[in-house]
Amino acid sequence: FQAHHQPFNYYAAFDPRTHAAARAAHLKDYTDLVADAAAGRLPPVAFYKPIGKDNEHPGYASLAEGDAHLADVVGKLQASPQWAHMLVVVTYDENGGQWDEVAPPRGDLAGPGTRIPAVIISPYARRGFVDHTPYDTGSIARFITHRWSLDLLPGLQLRDASLEAHGLPPMGDLGAALELRPH
Repeated sequence: FQAHHQPFNYYAAFDPRTHAAARAAHLKDYTDLVADAAAGRLPPVAFYKPIGKDNEHPGYASLAEGDAHLADVVGKLQASPQWAHMLVVVTYDENGGQWDEVAPPRGDLAGPGTRIPAVIISPYARRGFVDHTPYDTGSIARFITHRWSLDLLPGLQLRDASLEAHGLPPMGDLGAALELRPH
């Protein structure tokens, strides 16, 4: 287990001493994910981060084992009774841009940074489509915000303003990669 790879572990709302019930209710593991998927009990939004040996991180994880784990997880999600309404976003936390020949757009001190791979897997995904819309990891939060008509998070507002100040459009919300139908 790598605590630093589990960001929700650090939210005050999940403090193990003061919010133990919320922590137990919301911070689950792989076993819970696949059981809830099989039973059709996944919440509207779930994040999953594989443990170290399966996270494909350069230097200590196996790409082949990580790919096999990912394929297994996606297969289990596709077998879920909820699959018809599901969006799976597979992305990575970094790669240092070592493989990318394109310089990142100029925004603010926090980014956006180098490009990282992302794959959309969903009945809503545009088939055979490569999306060239600029996204960042905040685009997942943008999609959630848009889908459930929530207020845009202040950090996303700041990122958009920083990009616009440099003559660039705000990052996308994944919508261009999807064929969404009214819900």
